[in-house]
Amino acid sequence: MIDRKRGSSLAAGLLGAILTVCLAVTATAALAAGRRAAADCSAGYVGLTYDDGPNAGNTTNLLNALTSNGLRATMFNTGQNAQNNQGLVRAQRDAGMWIGNHSWSHPHLTQLSSAQMQSELQRTQQVIQQATGTAPRLFRPPYGETNATLRSVEQQLGLTEVLWDVDSQDWNGAGTAQIVQAASRLQNGQVILMHDQYATTLAAVPQIAANLRSRNLCAGMISPVTGRAVAPDGGSNPPSSPPPGGTCTATITQGQQWSDRFNLSVTLSGTSSWVATVTLNRPQRIIATWNGTPSWDSSGYVMTMRPNGSGNTFGFTVQHNGTWTWPSVSCRAG
Repeated sequence: MIDRKRGSSLAAGLLGAILTVCLAVTATAALAAGRRAAADCSAGYVGLTYDDGPNAGNTTNLLNALTSNGLRATMFNTGQNAQNNQGLVRAQRDAGMWIGNHSWSHPHLTQLSSAQMQSELQRTQQVIQQATGTAPRLFRPPYGETNATLRSVEQQLGLTEVLWDVDSQDWNGAGTAQIVQAASRLQNGQVILMHDQYATTLAAVPQIAANLRSRNLCAGMISPVTGRAVAPDGGSNPPSSPPPGGTCTATITQGQQWSDRFNLSVTLSGTSSWVATVTLNRPQRIIATWNGTPSWDSSGYVMTMRPNGSGNTFGFTVQHNGTWTWPSVSCRAG
């Protein structure tokens, strides 16, 4: 005859033992997962940025791709697009993205008056604040063009200027593999330029996420203090690696102009040890340079300029070939 009471006790004891083991396994797994999560960001943080949104045709897909791959990014919105797509601005916020100012209409700001600059930035501040409840603290000048007047306007509005260390070239027809390759060059604290509206950029998101994980890098926020990528809570990066020699700002000035070409000069401030990147607009060509040591990428449309002992201003001549838009210029401490 079966002792049901004893059997129930044995069953309860066995069930308790199983639960204890399961809880121990769960706790161990959670601890291991916590350790893995901590290790995931051991190489630091990078800033993923997307300009020119929000766009009705692509922003939702981009947000879905980023969130499903565990990524957060900074979205530099134009005021016009933000006004026309306020629901998408809120969707960016709700997806955990950071939202920056990219001017109202994406003009060449350095060719405008101070009052016009003020209008471009302030209107964008207002429309983003209306949509999200918070005014941006970060600003990216269109084409990477900046000068002292613009920086003064930014300061008045409490904005930190953010350029980039890596250009994905998505705006220039780069394929998904090229965009992924560009992102693979990111190091702790650095920022990459991408755009909201391209299918190639959207398709690159899962591969960018996988590459960052493989290198123990995480997508972070851009500090409004330094303009560098930091942990999402605004804390410092695990490895302490500030840009060598300080920060760098590039100011572009137009020189002589002819029917087929024009001169530009670039003054670098913030450091005497700099690396400047000049990205042409196809089919432009640079036919002369001075006061720097240039090198070129394989496309022939991206020039890297380093100091050659002639000071912190270099220049070049652009054969425009029908495209008068100034090349974009960015710089970093080198």
